[in-house]
Order: sequence, then structure tokens, then C-alpha cells
Amino acid sequence: MDKQTKSLNEKMVDFKQFAIVLLAVGVFFFLGVIIPSDFKSEMDVNIMMISSMSFLAVSILFFIQSKQCQLKLMDIEDSSQK
Repeated sequence: MDKQTKSLNEKMVDFKQFAIVLLAVGVFFFLGVIIPSDFKSEMDVNIMMISSMSFLAVSILFFIQSKQCQLKLMDIEDSSQK
């Protein structure tokens, strides 16, 4: 049980860190879209917007995975206390 809880805890932390990094990258791409510039073409804006949405979607998925690991840890702790 101890190895399983340690593994789940490490996964939870890793998923959360990945999610935060992807969220930050997605925000930077979005800032590139909303900041006006003369050198951006329509294709550049579309690519940045698609990239931003992709990074944000994957970030949300990683936050969900982290939450699922946290719930599994809580279940394991509750079952071990009984």
C-alpha cells in the first residue's frame, strides 16, 4: 500500500506541474494573439489561437488527472483508517 500511495502522490504532483506549465504556455500564446502588431498575418493569428486552445485543453485534462489521483489517494487513506 505504501508504494501505491507514494506513486499516486508523485503522479498527482507531476500532473499538476505539467498542467501549470501548459497553462502558462497557453496564456503566452493567447497574449500573442491579443497584442496588436503590424507584422502578424491572419495565418499567424490562427496558428497561435489554435495552439493556445490546444495547450489550455491539455492543461485542463492534466488538472482532471491530478484531481482523480488525489481522490484515489483519499479513498486509500480512508480505507486504511477503517
